[in-house]
Amino acid sequence: MTMSGRIVTPFGPQATADEVSDGISLAGKRAIVTGGASGIGIETSKTLAARGAAVTLAVRNVQAGTEVADRIRFETGNDNIDVRELELTDLRSVRRFVEGWNEPLHLLINNAGVMAIPERTVNDDSWEGQFATNFLGHFALTVGLRPSMAGVDGARVVSVSSSAHLFSPIVFDDINFRFRPYDPLQAYGQSKTAVILFGVGASHRWSDDGITVNSLNPGAIATPLQRHTGGKLATPLNLQKTPAQGAATTVLLATSPQLKGVSGRYFNDNQEATPVDHRPSDVTELVNSVAEYALDIDAADRLWDLAGRAIR
Repeated sequence: MTMSGRIVTPFGPQATADEVSDGISLAGKRAIVTGGASGIGIETSKTLAARGAAVTLAVRNVQAGTEVADRIRFETGNDNIDVRELELTDLRSVRRFVEGWNEPLHLLINNAGVMAIPERTVNDDSWEGQFATNFLGHFALTVGLRPSMAGVDGARVVSVSSSAHLFSPIVFDDINFRFRPYDPLQAYGQSKTAVILFGVGASHRWSDDGITVNSLNPGAIATPLQRHTGGKLATPLNLQKTPAQGAATTVLLATSPQLKGVSGRYFNDNQEATPVDHRPSDVTELVNSVAEYALDIDAADRLWDLAGRAIR
């Protein structure tokens, strides 16, 4: 159902990935999950496999990925799990992955990410590390795999963003912190704003291909993503989630019939978020909000132009 155009689902913040996909068959479909061997990526991959999808774990550490794949096969009884190397900060690695993919693709889960890297880092192309990993690598991957998704019935891209996007728009004139002092949270925030804007830009560019692109905030989950923040979550206990709950909104966007044809939107706690023109001070309101600047079509177009040049 919708409420003033906002999508409302039957599932609340404590729902798990298994619960939101109960009764849904993904037999005959193929999925890629970046970062599928860690944190909520494991839970996402496991649930998609349990629903019958053939799942590829796209990971930096192939050995760790192989161990997770073995576990998923054992727990789900689905043998169609494979592992492929992908380093998102290295566009050459992304190109190799894309060139090696020659099958129809139904679900692309852009899940991998880094958070709050303490010191400014850059990749080989001089892009700030969080922007390069969280957005630019995934942009190159998704654009590269577009031909494999175009024309596939109901192809979906689901990208993991964060409520931290509310801490920074994209500072187009200084994305790489060459002039302003580097701030880990602002760098993380603008990278996650870029993730949302990618879906906004794709929604009108790829509609004729039948590809939908949506993004989400998974919530506060104690995973290796928080290693640079000491593993401590500032979120109140009542808002923290298990990995299975943290994967729920991802799986909902990937599988729910209610989301068929829906594109360019941002979700939290299995519901579409409410646009705001300022950062809420209340943490509950904050995690259920999306910044208006993250939905701005002009910013999305500017980002697409920038990213398109960067991955050539």
